[in-house]
Amino acid sequence: MGVAVSWVSAVESMDAWPVPVDRLATMSTDATGTEPLPILLLNGPNLNTLGIRQPEVYGSATLADVVELAERTAGELGYGLRAAQTNHEGEMIDWLHEARGNISGIVINPAAWTHTSVALADALVIPDVPIMEVHISNVHKREEFRHHSFVSPLASGVIIGYGIRGYEFAIRRLVEVLG
Repeated sequence: MGVAVSWVSAVESMDAWPVPVDRLATMSTDATGTEPLPILLLNGPNLNTLGIRQPEVYGSATLADVVELAERTAGELGYGLRAAQTNHEGEMIDWLHEARGNISGIVINPAAWTHTSVALADALVIPDVPIMEVHISNVHKREEFRHHSFVSPLASGVIIGYGIRGYEFAIRRLVEVLG
């Protein structure tokens, strides 16, 4: 079983994403068409600085470590993974629009957009798939403004405060939800 992976960061060319629908379909299914569509892993603003930004809050793991863990976990469970990070809200919204019909589910760390973005919440329903929300730190132990999420009411589950292991937990739970 092949695992489809695409890594896009804010510092790499965005020409790689979105992948045209026909190419994504080819990448995410085997010759018999029996593999599930990939899981979409999205990371919001400033998460490209994991490992250097506030390690006392977010730990020393990098975004590459997050993606490696997510790829390994998804692959163990028979799913491909498409991973992307951006510091630009409209770009993430465009990715969500283009994901409809091309993914099995979403694992998202919306970062600061968690607390501010109605537009992101509106876009998250467009793919019409289960969503898992992840936060590396325990947002409820932090500033009051971080206690509200526009994403949580849309999510099948929310995983908070487990460091980058939260991504693994989210993928495992997402696959359970997908049944």
